[in-house]
Amino acid sequence: MSWQTEYKKSLKLIRVEEYLDLIFYRPLAFLLVKAVYNTKITPDHLTFAAIIMGVAGGVFYSFGLQLTTNIGAICFLLFVVLDCSDGQLARLKKNGTTFGRLLDGASDYIVVTVIYIGIAIGYSQNEDQPSSILVLLLVSGISVMIQAMLVDFYRNRFLDIVNKRRSTFNECINDYRREYLRLKGTKSRWIEKTIIYIYLVYSRVQRNLIARKDKTGFINVASGEYYKKNKYLVRLWLIMGPSAVRTTLIICSLISRFDIYFFVTIVVFNILAAILWIVQQRIDKSYTTPIN
Repeated sequence: MSWQTEYKKSLKLIRVEEYLDLIFYRPLAFLLVKAVYNTKITPDHLTFAAIIMGVAGGVFYSFGLQLTTNIGAICFLLFVVLDCSDGQLARLKKNGTTFGRLLDGASDYIVVTVIYIGIAIGYSQNEDQPSSILVLLLVSGISVMIQAMLVDFYRNRFLDIVNKRRSTFNECINDYRREYLRLKGTKSRWIEKTIIYIYLVYSRVQRNLIARKDKTGFINVASGEYYKKNKYLVRLWLIMGPSAVRTTLIICSLISRFDIYFFVTIVVFNILAAILWIVQQRIDKSYTTPIN
């Protein structure tokens, strides 16, 4: 099997892959996957390595110096590559686990939170910086979280319908709820219990944010028709996908222009999210029917 064929097999549906992932992050991640493919390294090992690298990036940001900020940005970049590699390795070796998928998703929020905290600490040590920076960090963090919820939901729904698979959103919630109840009575495995609990809370917020108030559902949606109507819209959603946000932060860190990052995440991406949400609701109405 050629490397090109293997690379394509390591991807999700190309339509839902971000351009930055396809042309930069995933090719680098694929080289790492090829290097560890015949070893005992698992996708979970790569996920833990990604978390360690991301946390290290947050620590470097916290020093508040341009040099350490640059190092933090590089660590964050390496986190993104590692974060791509775990899923690619799991798809090629078909050895992904339920907890591994959950940990992979949680790693994004763990690392981004640590990075934001690191930036906040770094700025607080510099008396020349205005206090409004901390407010902008908070608003940016909330904006990025909401944007990520929207992108994640609509991308997964696109994959579910086009690939004619069960809703991963509902299935994951049910699976993790059962797993949490099973682990709740145990005194060990507290890390798994904590991560699962956080995911369930996150999913509840995501559902309340996105779900329509009048109960509706997709009934017998033809995958081809859905693909035709949503293929460009899902691509537009990905403009503010995780890799776009991360790359913006990395670049702005290296050029010491966090003001640009705040403008993009708070203004540009929020306006785009609002427009796309309105358009998505209009399209959804043509597919949904009331549930009795």
